[in-house]
Amino acid sequence: MRNRSLTLALLASLAAMPAFAQDESASPTAKRFSVTGGYALSEPKSDTGRIAGSESDFGGDGAPTLGATWHINDNFAVEAWGADAFGHRVELGGAKAASVKAQPYALSAQYHFGDAARTVRPFVGLGYYEMNFKDEQASAGGPLAGNRIGIDTAKGPMATLGVDFNITPTWFARTDVRYLHTGATDVRVNGVDAAEAELDPVVVGVGIGARF
Repeated sequence: MRNRSLTLALLASLAAMPAFAQDESASPTAKRFSVTGGYALSEPKSDTGRIAGSESDFGGDGAPTLGATWHINDNFAVEAWGADAFGHRVELGGAKAASVKAQPYALSAQYHFGDAARTVRPFVGLGYYEMNFKDEQASAGGPLAGNRIGIDTAKGPMATLGVDFNITPTWFARTDVRYLHTGATDVRVNGVDAAEAELDPVVVGVGIGARF
């Protein structure tokens, strides 16, 4: 289901390209601000730590994303990026134990390779992110049923690898992969620290952007 969602998002991005493929006089080198909207899948690592004595596993989910970038020059840029909340299914020992929503936002420096007018432009980025957890709910009949669950905000470095495909001097398509290193995040049960989780999600996204 998650792979199907990503495929549909990618097809939608590709289908939008002809609509934007028109001559424009302004060069991308004269445009220093861009906005990108898209869709991404967040997939935490398979072994996220032990909770209540059992191995935990946080399932992946998809969500819309939005990024705003200030291009200092043709190669260096600063990006503010965020996503709607990803909904994660939490399993303990293979049984569904809870559900939680995680919403990341980040600020990073980027380096875009090559000239701004090139059709294909790879880029890399490194920055800092925070991810807020909310709506933690124990599953009825699960290992944590009847307990209150809380997860502290995760924070740490974020690395980005992506490619922009210039459609016109204004419009471009993007695909990127982000790695969010969380380290140990405290998990509370009934208000008491009970465990530490390490999600370290990989976030794969596609989108359409515009330069101004």
